[in-house]
Amino acid sequence: MPNISKKGGAMPESPIRKLVPYAEQAIKDGKTIYHLNIGQPDIKTPQIALDAVKNLSLDILAYSRSEGSETYRIKIANYYEKNNIEVTHDDIIVTTGGSEALLFAFGSIMDADDEVIIPEPFYANYNGFSTASGINIVPVISKIEDNFALPPIEEFEKLITSKTKAILICNPGNPTGYLYSQEEIQKLASLVKKHDLFLIADEVYREFAYDGHKHYSVMQEPGIEDHAIMIDSVSKRYSMCGARVGCLVSKNKTVIQTALKFAQARLSPPTFAQIASEAALETPQSYFDAVIEEYVGRRNTLINELEKIEGVKVAKPNGAFYCVVELPIKNADHFAQWLLEDFNINGETVMVAPAAGFYSTPNVGLNQIRIAYVLNKESLIKAVNIIKEALKIYNN
Repeated sequence: MPNISKKGGAMPESPIRKLVPYAEQAIKDGKTIYHLNIGQPDIKTPQIALDAVKNLSLDILAYSRSEGSETYRIKIANYYEKNNIEVTHDDIIVTTGGSEALLFAFGSIMDADDEVIIPEPFYANYNGFSTASGINIVPVISKIEDNFALPPIEEFEKLITSKTKAILICNPGNPTGYLYSQEEIQKLASLVKKHDLFLIADEVYREFAYDGHKHYSVMQEPGIEDHAIMIDSVSKRYSMCGARVGCLVSKNKTVIQTALKFAQARLSPPTFAQIASEAALETPQSYFDAVIEEYVGRRNTLINELEKIEGVKVAKPNGAFYCVVELPIKNADHFAQWLLEDFNINGETVMVAPAAGFYSTPNVGLNQIRIAYVLNKESLIKAVNIIKEALKIYNN
């Protein structure tokens, strides 16, 4: 048969989804699985968003504008203004999820074999996006001992070459839950200005900031208007993962004009989902207050239970709804598969995401897992107990 492309062969598997066949078999075998592996919130989507689609009367489901509907973009700009981010609707391109926004950003600012520096561990699909775009990730490792804080700025500077075009951060971070401080953003801002680079910030978890900490956006930092590109999405904010609506935001007019050409090539973002997303912007603050309170409780429950397990090390997240856990094992990939195939307590087991797939450096994170605390507290306690008992048997 004809050969597939080198790019296709190089595309990485998702560490989040590659264990699905084993999970499906476990379910067929009658097991109950606690899913700690994927960031699918169990929080209800705002009813106002669901009703906007349910009650809609259309004769034709038409294309929207390539950059997204004007009314939606105006309302997004108003939402950002409430979060101290001053942009206009012309600074926004609506995309099919944050994933497409990042692909548009990569395509607009980088050529084949160019480089982007990313603190790792990072969202696993950054590996796939970079491969699909023909560019190279240059990692700078953050450490669990430092709670995955921003590595020293000198470590970034050492890695900058003539091929470097951007620095990419996720704030708050997936998989770490780390929330970058204003001071850390300012250090990165100084660096990108000094070396004339772009600073891309994936801010899809903006609302999820805990313990009195405030999210500070790259779009709030003065003096980097031509350098800053923000990636956003409705997926987590409104528990609307299936809507597949995100956006790319920048005050750099050339970036927006260039990204728009990519948007035109794929015609338009989904119309129904934009209608739902526009309605979701009317969600009252009380919704977010309740969600944040729930996630703080889940995080505290999870961390408390994990810290009871001998040999386990966990970084405490200040944002998002993930944490990275270091286990007293050698290979988390094998452990995760073993949990699904060979271990259960009263017919119950756990699905986790091996963390090595959230790194691009080989052989790093092999004994780590990412946990998404998107289950209720009772389920989290049961899930951690299963991991605790599994480790006793697995290590023996």
